Amino acid sequence: MPDLLLELFCEEIPARMQAGAAESLRKLVTDALVERGLVYEGAKAFVTPRRLALAVHGLPAQQPDTHEERKGPRVGAPQGAIDGFLKAAGLASIDQASIESDPKKGEFYVARLHKHGRATPEVIAEIIPQVIRAFPWPKSMRWGKGSTSPTTLRWVRPLQSILCTFGPETEEPEVVAFEVDGLRSGDTTRGHRFLSEGTIRVRRLEDWMAKLEAAFVVVDRERRKDIILNDAKDLALAQGLELVEDAGLLEEIAGLVEWPVVLMGAFDPAFLDVPDEVIRATIRINQKCFVLRDPATGRLASRFILVSNLAASDGGAAIIAGNERVIRARLSDAKFFWETDQKTNATVPLAERLEKFGNVTFHEKLGSQLERIRRIAALAKALAPMVGADPNLAEQAALYAKSDLRTEVVGEFPEVQGLMGRYYARLEGLPEEIAAAAEEHYKPQGPTDRVPTAPVSVAVALADKLDTLVGFWAIDEKPTGSKDPYALRRAALGVVRIVLENGLTVKLGDFAEPDLLSFFADRLKVHLREAGARHDLVDAVFALPGQDDLLLVVKRVEALGRFLATEDGKNLLAGTKRAANILRIEEKKDGVAYEGGVDVVLLHEPEERALADSIAALGPQIEQALAREDFEAAMALLAGLRAPVDAFFEKVTVNAGDPALRVNRLRLLADIRAATRSIADFDRIEG
Repeated sequence: MPDLLLELFCEEIPARMQAGAAESLRKLVTDALVERGLVYEGAKAFVTPRRLALAVHGLPAQQPDTHEERKGPRVGAPQGAIDGFLKAAGLASIDQASIESDPKKGEFYVARLHKHGRATPEVIAEIIPQVIRAFPWPKSMRWGKGSTSPTTLRWVRPLQSILCTFGPETEEPEVVAFEVDGLRSGDTTRGHRFLSEGTIRVRRLEDWMAKLEAAFVVVDRERRKDIILNDAKDLALAQGLELVEDAGLLEEIAGLVEWPVVLMGAFDPAFLDVPDEVIRATIRINQKCFVLRDPATGRLASRFILVSNLAASDGGAAIIAGNERVIRARLSDAKFFWETDQKTNATVPLAERLEKFGNVTFHEKLGSQLERIRRIAALAKALAPMVGADPNLAEQAALYAKSDLRTEVVGEFPEVQGLMGRYYARLEGLPEEIAAAAEEHYKPQGPTDRVPTAPVSVAVALADKLDTLVGFWAIDEKPTGSKDPYALRRAALGVVRIVLENGLTVKLGDFAEPDLLSFFADRLKVHLREAGARHDLVDAVFALPGQDDLLLVVKRVEALGRFLATEDGKNLLAGTKRAANILRIEEKKDGVAYEGGVDVVLLHEPEERALADSIAALGPQIEQALAREDFEAAMALLAGLRAPVDAFFEKVTVNAGDPALRVNRLRLLADIRAATRSIADFDRIEG
């Protein structure tokens, strides 16, 4: 079957946009193909700093024929209705329509339309210009003489050529002909910016990849990453060193080069007096280089790995020297900042340093950073007994935790905040708990980041996140849709993970209003869903009053999930839902809410007496099990209701003719609802 090859060549595609652009191109083109009946076998997108490409395999040569039956007006309808039908159906006259008969509606016209599918290149030539013109670049530009016209093509950088071919492997592919803003499609591309000259004619995917590689372009992003990573490891190993791997940096560099050439540089070992993390941040941010570790000491070595976009005639000597000059200058700055901070911390008391935060606004409605730090300190002290921390130590740690934000190093390298706090705390001789909390109170900063476990760190981390959430809720600055400028979802999920992974009993209702508790419930659902739990069970438990202890919620959800996986659980759920549905209908009809208070004198049938006796006997036992947080026992007791509930619905008519009997039986159903709601709101459980 034929394949499609598309390449959009331009001046530059910023590295940060490349992955998204490749996925957008793949989805936009393949979705459009499928919408037009062109089902394919596979598709792969490619992206380099200068080209965005797509290969679609196994396309048919043309669209399938379509057959459509369109019903028209009745025979004898006004001419206007018939003319409208003919126009919509594409018929020249009513004689081309069939007449069908319906026993109720009489005779009416029917158009049976048969449409031959178009050739695939014709469809592609329609799709690609539309995709190009509507491409969702985060930022784009116009250029040339038409740049002032609002209808002129916008692209990330000036689009220079379009390659588009289609055909089977065994034949010469054809150029899919179309034009976008005067730029005509063809079958040529260009190689590396500096290492290749002229245009290159290509036929299909394999030919395109091979010829571009010969022209010093590795088109597959993953292969560029493999080349960089493997060559970097080999160079490090040759020097007896280890590469400090950095997935984010690797992604970025792969988006900067088409022909990766890995080289090694060096810097003065005297700079190793600076903390490793600061050296790494300096080299990573300013020169996009990897650092190396000495396995003998576990510390960084005075070497670095850089990636060039070309194979230089001097073996890269000039490129290495240029990078070394820049890194030397930046490390000199870092060393100066580090030494300045050490002197400042040694001579200026913490209280004096804290006062400087009074001039820094945290948020115009939430006060200064100093006010926030004091709130966090008070909250950490209050939380300390709940997490097993010393209250006074937790308060001191919270007062210190943000102090590195006013240091020279963190001012230059914000990404090492917290970590530098640990360094400075140790240099000042503060307790290790305070040093650890300075670094760990920001954690977790993402789903893969670890949570703090040391009690003081936990107290400060929870206080930091709860203060943020409570504050922004108070001023009604909540996340909306995809917008979350203050990272409140991350903060709430951080609270959830810290509590659960440390097995903590924390009553969030003591700190958060009901709206915020609902937000925690949503984050808990996300967390549990990723772990394979059912979101409806979380809803069912959170629907109960007073569910602000996340650890107990999870234990209850887990026990409920195990119970509902049993036959007793499944059948009791069905019976409970049946009871709830009947109650809902009858309560709406009667305009009252039926509660308990069954009259035993009116329990005529043995099945309703047995059910009432079971609820009366099991109810207190279930409450006792819940009070001691033994959810497994509570579920086991609840299972005892399964048989009497089944028997009741099998033998007893709820809506009896006698009004008193009917009301009494509805109250018995309300007792079933109340018994199960002591564990969860079964109405919210799916199934």
